[in-house]
This record gives sequence, structure tokens and C-alpha cells, in this order.
Amino acid sequence: MIELRPFNTLGAANHGWLDAHHHFSFASYHDPERVHWGALRVWNDDKIQAGTGFPAHPHNDMEIITYVRTGAITHTDSMGNEGRTEAGDVQVMSAGSGVRHSEFNREDEDTTLFQIWIIPDERGGEPYWGAAQFPKGDRSGKFVALASGHANDDALPIRANARVLGATVKAGESVTYNASADRHLYLVPAIGKIRIEDVEANARDGVAITRKDSITITALEDSELVLVDAA
Repeated sequence: MIELRPFNTLGAANHGWLDAHHHFSFASYHDPERVHWGALRVWNDDKIQAGTGFPAHPHNDMEIITYVRTGAITHTDSMGNEGRTEAGDVQVMSAGSGVRHSEFNREDEDTTLFQIWIIPDERGGEPYWGAAQFPKGDRSGKFVALASGHANDDALPIRANARVLGATVKAGESVTYNASADRHLYLVPAIGKIRIEDVEANARDGVAITRKDSITITALEDSELVLVDAA
């Protein structure tokens, strides 16, 4: 099954400083058909104005992955961590038994990002935060794990049977991802236009996929892809 979820059908809330689009039910947006996709619970497409951000607030029992598309985001938390994550790079906060954090755009330009929440395999545990650089050139023509609950992946760790992956694909070229039919795949082109079988997706559209042993994605334009593979 391959289901296209066009960007203009997503939930949306414009708060002025924050322009948010929700692939799944979140905050005041609720769609009973789009509550989660397997263990994937949230995929928010956010634009945060310069000099603004999310003040300190709590989380628990959620794996929160932030993929910065443009600009940068500065993170601080109750564990004493502070870090700045730039475009193309990734941060992970495994909320565990509980943590407070803030996220601010301290740049002189808008920051755009995907924030992805995955339900952990088990509740509780010590919270964790980490960030890493993932050069786009290293992802050219192939999927690279950015965050993963699988020990053999060279990626930021999460406590879930899931992976977040990235790839860049030049126009006219293809990339294949092997999964299994019982997995829940969710793909969003950060930029570009793609085709999977007879389904075409534009930048920031969502593509929900299941009951597929593999998928082949063809770039109709130079594309930057983010994929979640979840139980």
C-alpha cells in the first residue's frame, strides 16, 4: 500500500512566530485517520521565526528526532545539555522518565525543520540528548541511518524498533530501500519531486507505505529525502 498525503491536506496552525504543519494529529489538530503510523506518532513541519522558539516544557516516554532543513536550532535541557544543530544535521532527545527542554532559533533567518516523534519500546529510563552532523554528500544515492534503535547502525541512538534515514537523489536517478511487509514506512521529500511506483510526491508531501518488501524512489527533480521505518 502506498498512500499519498499531500502537503495541503495536513493539519496546520500559524502562531505568527511558528508556522506548523502536522502530518499526524497534534495539539488542536485531530484526524482519527491520521493519529499515528505504527510507532511513528508525530511528524511536524515547522518554520520558526528568527529570535523565537519554544520555551522550556516537559516530555516523557517519547523519542524526539529533529531534522533541520534550513537555519539552525539551539537546544537546552534540564540535563545540562546545550547545543546548536544546523541545516542537514540531526538531534535526538530520548525523553525517558522525564526531561524539560527549550528550542530556540537564535539565527538571523527563519529556521525550518522536521520534528519526528516515535513511541519507545519501553517506558521510563534515563533521558538522553545528542546531535550529529550528517553531510549530504555522504547520503548521495543511498539511504543513511540518522537515528536508529538498531545497534548495528552508525546513527544517533533511539529506544525504539525504528530508523530515521536520509538520502539525496539527483534528478533521473533512483534509490531503493529494503524493508519488510510488516513495517510502517513514512517518506517526506524535504525538497524535490519523486515517484514511487505510480505515486508522485512533491516537496513536503507525506507518503505512507506498508505491505512492501522494498520501495524504489525515482527523483523527478534533485531531491532530499527523509524516511522513517517503524514497527
